[in-house]
Amino acid sequence: MSDAEGPITLREFSEMDVERLKGVGEKKAEALRTVGIDNVLDLLTHYPRRWIDRTNEARIRDLLPGEQALVLVTVQAISGRRTRGRPPKSLVTADVTDGSGHLRVTFFNQAWRERQLSPGTQAALFGKLELFNGRKQMTSPIVDLIGDKTGKVVPIYPQSEKAGLTTSDIGTFVAEVLRRSTVRGILDPVPADVLARFDLVGREAAIRGIHGPDGMDEQDRARERLVFDELLGIQLALVLRKQALEQTARGIRHDVSGELVDRFLGRLPFDLTAGQRDAIAALSADLAGPHPMHRLLQGDVGAGKTVVAVTALLAAVEGGHQGALMAPTEVLAEQHALGVRPLLAGLTVGAGEGAGQLFDQRELAVGLLTNRTTAKERERLLVGLAEGTVDVVIGTHALIEEGIAFRSLGVVVVDEQHRFGVEQRAALRDKGAGGVVPDVLVMTATPIPRTAAMTVYGDLDVTEIKTAPEGRKPITTVWERTRPHADGQLSLAELAVWDHVKREVEAGHQAFVVCPLIEESEKLEVRSAQATFDELDAGPLAGLRLGLLHGRLRPTAKEATMEQFRAARLDVLVATSVIEVGVDVPNATVMVILDADRFGIAQLHQLRGRVGRAQLPSWCYLVAAGQSPDAERRLEALCDPKSGQDGFVLAEVDLEVRGEGTVFATRQKGRNDLKLASLLRDRGVVARAREVAFELVGADPGLARHAELLDEVTLFLDEDEREFLAKS
Repeated sequence: MSDAEGPITLREFSEMDVERLKGVGEKKAEALRTVGIDNVLDLLTHYPRRWIDRTNEARIRDLLPGEQALVLVTVQAISGRRTRGRPPKSLVTADVTDGSGHLRVTFFNQAWRERQLSPGTQAALFGKLELFNGRKQMTSPIVDLIGDKTGKVVPIYPQSEKAGLTTSDIGTFVAEVLRRSTVRGILDPVPADVLARFDLVGREAAIRGIHGPDGMDEQDRARERLVFDELLGIQLALVLRKQALEQTARGIRHDVSGELVDRFLGRLPFDLTAGQRDAIAALSADLAGPHPMHRLLQGDVGAGKTVVAVTALLAAVEGGHQGALMAPTEVLAEQHALGVRPLLAGLTVGAGEGAGQLFDQRELAVGLLTNRTTAKERERLLVGLAEGTVDVVIGTHALIEEGIAFRSLGVVVVDEQHRFGVEQRAALRDKGAGGVVPDVLVMTATPIPRTAAMTVYGDLDVTEIKTAPEGRKPITTVWERTRPHADGQLSLAELAVWDHVKREVEAGHQAFVVCPLIEESEKLEVRSAQATFDELDAGPLAGLRLGLLHGRLRPTAKEATMEQFRAARLDVLVATSVIEVGVDVPNATVMVILDADRFGIAQLHQLRGRVGRAQLPSWCYLVAAGQSPDAERRLEALCDPKSGQDGFVLAEVDLEVRGEGTVFATRQKGRNDLKLASLLRDRGVVARAREVAFELVGADPGLARHAELLDEVTLFLDEDEREFLAKS
């Protein structure tokens, strides 16, 4: 396709405008751009969304009513008219055949179909077969124009009716690229021994096989290779980033043999679990090393991650440095402060030269910094952080604002990592003094499927705590099915759960009631919470002491309500999902989640984790109609007596139910969503790609001997990522 020599690289394809192709003028090029195809590489990676196996395709004569099928047909006749109803609708009717039988196809309010499906047009139709007056028909099926395709396997591409692009157009353009690439061939930068080890076909065979296979076996082999390439590129970028951090960042060698951590652990009123001990050992090894720690700590609800994190913060303080814990919300930051301060109360540290102290020892100082911190307290904290007299600070993103300076930041803990962007994590890390990068521990109580963790957080070392503290009892989870009234509203008085709530309160315990999540509107959530509070207070829970908590309460009111609930001066806390993480009230034994089918699995599991935090039997009631198959699957998974308590199992179910489309909201900036690979379907390939990435970078740091492969990695990164890797 050019005068250059040697096989064509992906970068060369990326530098070729689609207007170089026959039949792609200015208008067609603009249409291609609307679907994200700017260059020839974009075109080659615009993969078919499905394939029709013409040796095994569905035939009209064999279809049964109610059956969904994909049929390849030729249009015989088509007509359009306006219906007589009010308002009138356009109705287009087409008669089609595949040689085995005839089918009537109808489209409502799609008058343009009459122009699109002229007699003689070949199309693939996907829809549900119906019988109308004894005749087979489909109503508004998915339509793909395929042109005159005679091969055994017909690829169907994602197309844009708005842009006027058909699957036939895409197929024709791709075929031209492949035809013009025959002389030079297409470069394959993956080492031959890697291909042989995993029995993978060559790059060129894979690209040709995905776009124009002779059989479904060829398509399968092609997909297997291209999925490996896609995942290997991501893993190489992550491993290179990890290597760059280790080689270029100047860290702190913390003294983990000090007695401050031992004093802290010796004061705990409980024994550490095996998982906590293993996690502390992994962190200690990182902290003692010359390179900055970059570790992800995963632990299920109530697994004891906070204690592990505090040991890392104390290791920093032991050496005269400071620790910072950043949480995504004020409520969680305040909860951390309430939990950590008593754990550290009475611990003393060396006063230090710059502390202005008269004595050799002083009490370890813990600060809290959020947007609610008063101006006077904020000023006092800023001075303490700059001078080093505040040893540990807990806060929200307020910690990374300009003007916040640390005397010597040694360890950073980022809680609920998925709520922060990569820039926020980096901003806190950059608070280190004198070019020294503090050790970073990111935590999540929302377990991530292993394949997603390897892809999303692949540049972090991963530690999992899977053992719950001794004495924790499983939470009995019950799905209370409901039927909303005609107006769509739920009548709270009709629910059976309130009798159980009253019995638990009579026994001296407490309960949460979580109001439904209503779109992305805090105002609507507040209205819902207030209405629920009023209805319960006047109805089924009349006579009990109810409190109300939502995101728009003033800080003092929110703090007062939480304090009353912790002190058992309230029986029931009616709240929005603001209590999802961090709220710790061991005396609470019942969690009622209204309209639970509006929440995802991870959020329901987090909310449920607000009870069962002591050795008391506890219950979670999921109040929901379960109006979709996906909602039913989520609720049934949580109620499973065997695996419904395990956040890691639930994370896998969540991935299956919702797919991985939103997984990459947390992915490293600059990497595109996967075009062909699936974290669910391709679990094994993720692991293989990661294994190969470590092997290649380990034997060839910086990939100096694999220049073509490195060029492909940087091709799919944005400017910031390329600059970062270039510095290494």
